[in-house]
Amino acid sequence: MIGTLLGNRYELLDKIGEGGMADVYKARCHLLNRFVAVKVLKEEFIEDKEFVDKFKREATAVASLSDNNIVNIYDVGSQGDINYIVMEYVKGITLKELIQQKGVIEPTQAIDISIQIAKALDCAHKNNIIHRDVKPHNIMVTEDGLVKVTDFGIAKASNSVTLTNTGKVLGSAHYFSPEQAKGNVVDCRTDIYSFGIVMYEMVTGRVPYDAESPVSVALKHIQEKVIPPKQIKDSIPDSLNSLILKCIEKEPINRYQSTKELLVDLNGIKKNFDYEVITKKNNDNDYTIVMSPIKIDKNNKTDKTNEEEEDDEDNDDDDDDEEEEEEYNHNKVKKPLSKGKKAAIIASLFVLIIAVGVSSAYFFPKIFKTGNSKPITVSSDNVTVPNIVGLTESDAKKKLETLGLKYVQAGNSSNTDKPAGTITECNPTSGTSVKKGTEIRAIVSSGQKSAEIPDFTNQDINYAKQLIANDGYQEPEIKYEDSDSVSKNMVIKQSPEPGSNGDKNTKITLWVSNGSSIKYSTVPNVVGKDIDDAKQLLSDNKLNPGSIKYKPVINEKDDGKVLDQTIDAGTQVQQWSPVNLTVGKLRNDLPNP
Repeated sequence: MIGTLLGNRYELLDKIGEGGMADVYKARCHLLNRFVAVKVLKEEFIEDKEFVDKFKREATAVASLSDNNIVNIYDVGSQGDINYIVMEYVKGITLKELIQQKGVIEPTQAIDISIQIAKALDCAHKNNIIHRDVKPHNIMVTEDGLVKVTDFGIAKASNSVTLTNTGKVLGSAHYFSPEQAKGNVVDCRTDIYSFGIVMYEMVTGRVPYDAESPVSVALKHIQEKVIPPKQIKDSIPDSLNSLILKCIEKEPINRYQSTKELLVDLNGIKKNFDYEVITKKNNDNDYTIVMSPIKIDKNNKTDKTNEEEEDDEDNDDDDDDEEEEEEYNHNKVKKPLSKGKKAAIIASLFVLIIAVGVSSAYFFPKIFKTGNSKPITVSSDNVTVPNIVGLTESDAKKKLETLGLKYVQAGNSSNTDKPAGTITECNPTSGTSVKKGTEIRAIVSSGQKSAEIPDFTNQDINYAKQLIANDGYQEPEIKYEDSDSVSKNMVIKQSPEPGSNGDKNTKITLWVSNGSSIKYSTVPNVVGKDIDDAKQLLSDNKLNPGSIKYKPVINEKDDGKVLDQTIDAGTQVQQWSPVNLTVGKLRNDLPNP
């Protein structure tokens, strides 16, 4: 493949990576004279037309994503049996290589990397794109610490490929979510699980589940309880430990429900390692029975997880009915209740007691009165969270404190059009009933998102204008100037300079080449013309009359006429080149012929 020219434009220079579905090459774009990365689908997939169509369709969808932490996709194409995607070339190493180099990434750097990954995922999820293959191999880190997530949509295109019928995606088994391993429907929480595994590996230097075969690893994701990261490396903050464990909960409902929610806690931990991560939702309708993880079998003692106990109890429901019927038929011998049934009965009684207590607190004050005194009422410490979105921090704080609630800034958001210093969201959300003293965590706008201005130099002006429009910037100001080194209609320079910070209101100015500053003129024929007329004609053609040499003549008609010119008529020369002339001058002392 090295040396292949794809689309009459992309020359493959060197192979820089290989994945389960594609090979990655460094290439040169001859049209724009820049390096790009080209991902070429492997031969074993090209016969599957449905797979190839999904490959192209998903890549095209991802091309619409615009985020500083996502590798840009420039082009999608086919050439013969070659199907390829052209992407931004990122000079750096993968996060997997960084982990291997360092062994363990310290919490501060790990959080910074994690925030950038989460921003990329949040952008994708907002556009209804699920990555499905989040792993450190698909995350690039530049020398400046900028994180770029790649391979968006590629894993989604391989949705039909499973562990049971092919080995094509086994390389990602260490980062599979339980629902992926089961072949169930996935959503954004699947990416959050895989992202949690990536964070786990960053701070501990190893993946939580490992085995000899990918299938065994996938089964561990489904069945085994994870060792908390803090038990492996004690220096990990409790808040980060809780956040990672929340991400990799086996049940999606127990994880973060969105990357935006995850970003709130990541930003909170970045500011303060003592930040509290709420790991369980407060649902008044959910009653959890806490049971011992050890269950004693009547034959021997066996350690089982809570999940296995619940599965055993669920599976034994029908058996219990049959056993009770057998007991009745065999002299009605009573069988002891299992621990699960005892716990269920206790929990039911506990719920009944609470219900009775609540009913009593509500009805009794209305029934019992003493004399003219008012009914005895039960005071409530609950208040409703007001709407603070759009308010300034000071106004939001006053509004919350008036109701006995605590204001906490949980982070900043730059991906918003709200003015700096105003609240963009809060948790718990407005309308939620909470106790007085509850912390209301708010995200504050830091103004319109600031990003690096792209490099438009050495690009065709029409293409540069298209890129500027796609990125959401205003229409650029165009200025033209001559250039001996830059081809015509190519961008010579820009303002602001590439890499400068700017937002969508930043006015970009482009200087475009008119082509070479060297201009040419055609030399006219001035022989036989009066000297003054010859000079004027040369000047009109942007040429300079050079030196004038006089030649004696004896004919009066040749006096003052151009007899010769040093550059022949019709010759192309650089503008304002000198043309030397020979002019006739009558000599009275010369003899007549």
